[in-house]
Amino acid sequence: MRPVFLRCVRTLCLGFECSRGRLSMRFCSSHSAHSKADDDDVIDAFLDHRQIGAQQELYMINPLTPGSVFLLPHGTRIYNKLLAFMRAQLKVFGFEEVISPIIYRKSLWETSGHWEKYKEDMFEVGGRNEETKEEYGLKPMNCPGHCLMYAAAERSYRELPIRYADFSPLHRNEASGSLTGLTRVRRFHQDDGHIFCRPDQVQREIKASIKLVDNVYKIFKIPSYRLLLSTRPEQYIGTIQEWDQAESSLREALDESGQPWLVQNGDGAFYGPKIDILVKDSNGKEHQAATIQLDFQLPQRFQLTYRGDDDTLDHRPVMIHRAVFGSVERFMAVIIEQIQGKWPLWLSPRQAIIVPIADRHVGYAREVKEKISGVPSGDREDIPDFNISTFYVDIDDRASTLGHRLREAIKKSYNYIGVVGDKEMADGTVALRPRTGKPVVMKIEEVRQFFIDSVARYE
Repeated sequence: MRPVFLRCVRTLCLGFECSRGRLSMRFCSSHSAHSKADDDDVIDAFLDHRQIGAQQELYMINPLTPGSVFLLPHGTRIYNKLLAFMRAQLKVFGFEEVISPIIYRKSLWETSGHWEKYKEDMFEVGGRNEETKEEYGLKPMNCPGHCLMYAAAERSYRELPIRYADFSPLHRNEASGSLTGLTRVRRFHQDDGHIFCRPDQVQREIKASIKLVDNVYKIFKIPSYRLLLSTRPEQYIGTIQEWDQAESSLREALDESGQPWLVQNGDGAFYGPKIDILVKDSNGKEHQAATIQLDFQLPQRFQLTYRGDDDTLDHRPVMIHRAVFGSVERFMAVIIEQIQGKWPLWLSPRQAIIVPIADRHVGYAREVKEKISGVPSGDREDIPDFNISTFYVDIDDRASTLGHRLREAIKKSYNYIGVVGDKEMADGTVALRPRTGKPVVMKIEEVRQFFIDSVARYE
């Protein structure tokens, strides 16, 4: 049983007042100084993503698999939201999602050039029986696999550009001393994309990729980022003429973007020059996020062709590599620090919690949760509609004081706290309190529609 304190009329330090099982929104001067600190959830120090990740139980790392992230339930919610968001953007820009293997024979990496130029950063694997003793490599990149997909059918110039998107996990053998939280890992996911296009389509596709990056970063309110043109490194494949042509194409696209950019000599990928987009974390350290790379080499190495308007297969496509988040884990780290764990509703892993005042309100609280969340209870026989909007809504009906449960909800950074008592149960309402600000009494349907509208605006 929950402790009975409803006969006591007192103002809680959270903006709610309880009296005989009812909830009101009166505020008194004796509470105002304390409530300001609680409402704003003041943070004296700027926390990095590792501290916030631990506080909010977003992820963990275990020494038995160094550099590999375990995303916990609430961290997985954020990850899934990020991917759903990116999938929606990629549809607009004409990408088709694919899923590719994570392990390939050594011969594939020899064809692509990775075994020669990138082997030290790869994980080699092999089987135990005689049939699988040959060398394999875990993929550090998706591009060779996408080349195999392109080559699986004869292509026409009318089909191009072909745009593949892939969120498969990647593995890179980073030095153990460089592994840091979510920003430097060995296993990660990338919003990877590859565009196979005709030479006359290159400029348009690069400009579209820059626009995609800019659109996404505006949604996430990334204050600033730098564009860098990374040119031919010491270790490269192809001819200098091909590299000069590729670098010239990227320079032209950057000039036409209207944004300032700098040259980073010698920092291109071994197969082609690239545009790197750098963002800063809370310590001012820059991390590469988005990248746009122009590649004449892999189409040549994999003998990729398309039938031109002259009806011959002598035409070679150009390949553009692009990622917007870059590493999804690293992007999560940057966002966590930027917003200090105060997630906007659309991205939040804890969107709302319903807190019943007394035991007699628990049944109504469960009804409120089901209606707002859009997720039916498990004892329902009808099949859920997967096309409706759903929200992460919890209930705290523990046998502790209302004040304690409200403080816990604020500490966990729920976007909204809904308190229900006798009056709310009688009126079909919820006293909804945002993370900052005063409670507002709303109908259940109004709360759900408010959430839908807020998420549609990326708020």
